[in-house]
Formats: sequence, structure tokens, C-alpha cells
Amino acid sequence: MAGDPLMQQAIDAMRRYHEAEAAGASAAEVERLHLLAESLFQAVTDYQLQVLGVQAVTKH
Repeated sequence: MAGDPLMQQAIDAMRRYHEAEAAGASAAEVERLHLLAESLFQAVTDYQLQVLGVQAVTKH
């Protein structure tokens, strides 16, 4: 499926976030990885909604 590479990126980012958290990385690094993972999962969700023909809700 076309979204698979993006999903894999999101999963990898979440894994790196959890690994950094468990390893005691700096708060800034943990937060950076968390935001990256969250952003990638949001992109996956947006992509999946687009494929399904559902209009994404705009957040303000």
C-alpha cells in the first residue's frame, strides 16, 4: 500500500522516542522525538482519511 513507508517511519520514530525516554536522554531530545513521532502519525492518519475520501477536519 502506498502509505506503508510513511507508517513505517511513524513506527520507527515512536520506537526511537521510547528508547530515548528509557535511556534517560535529555528532556529536550525526548520531547523532540515525541513531537516527530506524533507528527508522523498525524500524517499517516491524514493520508488514510484522504485515501478513504474523508475530508480532514481543520483544527484552529
